[in-house]
Amino acid sequence: MAAAIAEFAAGGYAATSTESIAQRAGISQTYLFRLFPTKKAVFLAAANQGFDAVEDTFRAAAARSVATDAPDRLDAMADAYIDLLGDRQSLTFQLQIYAASALDEEIRTLARERFHRLYQTVRELSGSDAGGAFDFMAQGMLLNVTSVLELELLNPDVGE
Repeated sequence: MAAAIAEFAAGGYAATSTESIAQRAGISQTYLFRLFPTKKAVFLAAANQGFDAVEDTFRAAAARSVATDAPDRLDAMADAYIDLLGDRQSLTFQLQIYAASALDEEIRTLARERFHRLYQTVRELSGSDAGGAFDFMAQGMLLNVTSVLELELLNPDVGE
């Protein structure tokens, strides 16, 4: 999966070959197709792994948090997510999932279901209302984009 994520992050779904994934993984393309019947199956498995990693991060942060109110639990989950921002490759792959969703219904279905599940997980773990969870997810997407673009974080509180 690490090889697939690296290749898909660099080339996107359409431009990435199974040959490049197999080569990076140090396996034959034939063996890759024994593990996954199609390139799309590799992509979907990698996408699921990426969503699982974010969800696991939120669950671990919520479990460690002693906060009793939603804003503090959301802060604990946000702090944990910020640690993931250092993995530019995973963030780029995450954005590639959304880009591929525009052209492929099966990928769009998976991305839609997993993103919605992540939103529901945020609500459940934090006890937040819909607005709080929406703002949390929106800020997360802003952090993803600014991190991939290597922009300084924009802070509306200081008018930058």
